[in-house]
Amino acid sequence: MNCCIVDCRISESESLALSKLGLTALLCPRHSNLYAAISSHPDIQIFVHNKKHLIVQKKLDPLFINQFLELGIEVTLSEAELTSEYPHDIILNCFRLGDLFVHNLKYTDNKILESLDSTTKKIHVRQGYTKCSTAIVNEGAVITNDIGIAKALTAEKIDVLYLPHGDIVLEEMNYGFIGGCCGLLDDKNMAFFGSLDKYIYGKEIKDFLRKHKVEYHYLMDEKLTDRGSLLMIY
Repeated sequence: MNCCIVDCRISESESLALSKLGLTALLCPRHSNLYAAISSHPDIQIFVHNKKHLIVQKKLDPLFINQFLELGIEVTLSEAELTSEYPHDIILNCFRLGDLFVHNLKYTDNKILESLDSTTKKIHVRQGYTKCSTAIVNEGAVITNDIGIAKALTAEKIDVLYLPHGDIVLEEMNYGFIGGCCGLLDDKNMAFFGSLDKYIYGKEIKDFLRKHKVEYHYLMDEKLTDRGSLLMIY
């Protein structure tokens, strides 16, 4: 069984599209401490240390946590508590890229830092919404809306496609982020909440994915929408 974590507010058509890709969607519940736009975004509430170990916000619904435990996935509760005020909403919004760990290290939850082994290189960036801002293509390539992340990863010899902000839907906000509207399913496939054909930089993304031999799949025929990433866990 292939499982992914997605926002509980995805549409019926998006859910069906995931099913057709052979994925079982686990629906991340709303967290009342967060503002509505990101209240059920997986990448705000959950950090995937690896597919067998998640670090989750400490007040995540126990019934939701049980779904992970039933899959044999280890779950660690965050040390800090999520709240709606920055930077208290970014404590888990980070990512790993091979032996690199990327985040604003001033605010990373201690449970995540404790989980990193000595071979992991920690990369500090100013952007707190690090995972939201970055779509991972493979361990050597990313797409990001943040120039600081782009510069930091380029310095680490990562192939980076930098795209300006805008033209991505996020409820009640001016725009969303590229990382939040997609997720890597495996090393050959990426899914998008929306269509690259309706995105101003869609051609650039298509060319970049072809360069890295990654196929793209649309979960709906709408503008790209930031749903807090699609997180693969199983």
